[in-house]
Amino acid sequence: MLAAPGATGASRALAWLLIVTATLGVLASFVITVDKFRLLQEPGFAPSCNLSPVLSCSNVMRSDQASVFGFPNPLLGLAACPVVMCTGVALLAGARFRRWYWLGLNLGTLVGAGFCMWLMTQALYEIGALCLWCCLAWAVTIAMFWYVTVHNLRHGVLGAPRGLVAGVREFHWVVPVTWCLSIVTLIGTRFWPYWQTQL
Repeated sequence: MLAAPGATGASRALAWLLIVTATLGVLASFVITVDKFRLLQEPGFAPSCNLSPVLSCSNVMRSDQASVFGFPNPLLGLAACPVVMCTGVALLAGARFRRWYWLGLNLGTLVGAGFCMWLMTQALYEIGALCLWCCLAWAVTIAMFWYVTVHNLRHGVLGAPRGLVAGVREFHWVVPVTWCLSIVTLIGTRFWPYWQTQL
C-alpha cells in the first residue's frame, strides 16, 4: 500500500520514545485514578506514595486542582496517552501521517505539557505537596511534546529558520534536560526547609 502524498514517517527512536513515554503516562494515570477512587470511598486510605509531608499523594488528590474539569485529572491521561502509544506503534510498523496529524499531535502534547506545568505550580505554591506519580506524568509529557516538536521541525511540518532547525537537531537534548532540571530546582528551593531537616 502506497503512502499518501505529503505524508511523513518517523524514526524508530521517536516511535519507541512515544511508546515508552505513553506507557509510563498510562501507568501513572492508572495508579493515580485507582488511588483517587479509593480515597473517595475510604477517607482514611493512604496511597503507597505517601512518603512524607512533602511527598504526599493524598494531599494532592484531595485538592480542588486534582479535578479541574469536574472529574479526576488522570482520566485525561488515560484517554490521551493510548492515542500517543498507538501512534508510536504505527510509526514503528512504518506508518506515515499527513501534516495535519503531526500538527494535531504537537498541539495535543503542547496542551498536555502546559497543563502539567500549571499543575506543577499549583502543587508547589498552593497545595504544598508533591505526588511522585504526577511528577512522572509531567516528565513524560515534556518528553512527548519536545520530541514531537523536534520531529516536526526536522521534517518541515513546522516552519522555522534553517539555523534554528540545525541547532535543534544538534542539541535536541538541551531543552528537555534544562526543563526538567528547572523543575527539580523549583522543587528543591520550594521545600528547602523540609529537605534541611532530612540531612
